[in-house]
Amino acid sequence: MADIIAAISTGSQPCAIGILRLSGEGCAETAGAVFRCKNGKPLSDAPDRKLVLGTLYDVQGREIDQALAVYTRGPHSYTGEDTVELQCHGSPAVLTAGLEALYRAGARPAQPGEFSKRAFLNGQIDLTGAEAIIDLIEAQTVDMAANAAAQVGGALDRRLRPIYEGLTDICSHYHAVLDYPDEEIPDFKLSDFEERIRSDRAQLEWLRATCDRGRILKQGVRIALVGKPNAGKSSLLNALVGFDRTIVTDIPGTTRDTVEEAARFGRVLARITDTAGIHQTEDRVEALGVERSRAAAEQADLAIFVCDAAVPLDEEDRQAMAAAREARQAVAVLNKTDLPQRVFRVQLPFEPIFAVSATRGDGLDQLCGWIEKTFGADLPCDGTILTNTRQAEAVGRAGDALSRALEAMQTGITPDAVLTELEAALEALGELTGRTVREDITNRIFERFCVGK
Repeated sequence: MADIIAAISTGSQPCAIGILRLSGEGCAETAGAVFRCKNGKPLSDAPDRKLVLGTLYDVQGREIDQALAVYTRGPHSYTGEDTVELQCHGSPAVLTAGLEALYRAGARPAQPGEFSKRAFLNGQIDLTGAEAIIDLIEAQTVDMAANAAAQVGGALDRRLRPIYEGLTDICSHYHAVLDYPDEEIPDFKLSDFEERIRSDRAQLEWLRATCDRGRILKQGVRIALVGKPNAGKSSLLNALVGFDRTIVTDIPGTTRDTVEEAARFGRVLARITDTAGIHQTEDRVEALGVERSRAAAEQADLAIFVCDAAVPLDEEDRQAMAAAREARQAVAVLNKTDLPQRVFRVQLPFEPIFAVSATRGDGLDQLCGWIEKTFGADLPCDGTILTNTRQAEAVGRAGDALSRALEAMQTGITPDAVLTELEAALEALGELTGRTVREDITNRIFERFCVGK
């Protein structure tokens, strides 16, 4: 990687500090062509990882900012190469002019994620750590940030490495005995490794089971509000998110499509979907809305059946209850408790049931508290929670391969067949951490990054 890359590493909006980042052999000389140290010395002579005050110039040689520079020599940098960061005032005009000057001095524009890709290719981070960088940037909760930060630090790799190395030892032992029969190598007995393989499989199954928790950490709990028209779903959504997100009227069927908004319940992020009232209709537009309501309930982590407690239950309520119970979990809300009650808890097949008045806010604390407790931190956010489908798929393939290996051992199949499955598990784990990952997978991962990261 002889070429020098450069990019604005901070956002495009005006801010207090903006950073121009360079990486590659000779980047200090390139940066030194547009940044002059106040002490009169070349930037390439600056102490390692020490801030140096200086002046930034544009392509016409005009002074455009007083800035700081830090020169980090490889391999002890983020990318593993020589890097320079110019810390300027965060004017987009200044940053753009400084970047153009760096291009004129010999740097080329960095591609999305190219700094992190170089860090991966230079062995500074593994692939799980690289993926966690974008998760950390996009984290919307403290728990997600904590899990991503731990993965950037190699927490997931540290958990997987003993499994990978143990399987490598088994395979290498088998091939050593096979390839060098005259050498004094201990006999290979599959039964000696059965307990280890079972333990490895259990750990992989535990990791795969964290994927749902990882999705909730990353994207939020999917909550669908389900009920018949005019049950108060839109009023409940507005109350939960804290502002008038949807139109509320006394006219049934005001909401004809799904409406989504984010909300927080303590440390829990949620994506709440207000759905069209479930009922029989000949109107094609309303029918499409009802169909989407049922789909939203089926895909939800939690469906909240919203019941108008001031009106006796009817067939539309029963249809909405059936739709809500299609979700992974369902609860009920007896809404409009500020009016005379006509529906009671014993009539609803849900547990728990919350009595609320969405318009006055009565009972909302109990509902919000239950959501936080139910979907809160039930797993340690220590970097061992899988947060994307690629990770879960690779862990799943590795675990399935170990299951097949154990089944083969029980049926007395020859060792070579068992070793084939162990090697399949190794390949899947290698894809997860980047040991054996294909170039197209690597490129796809880093394409998710923004320029400058």
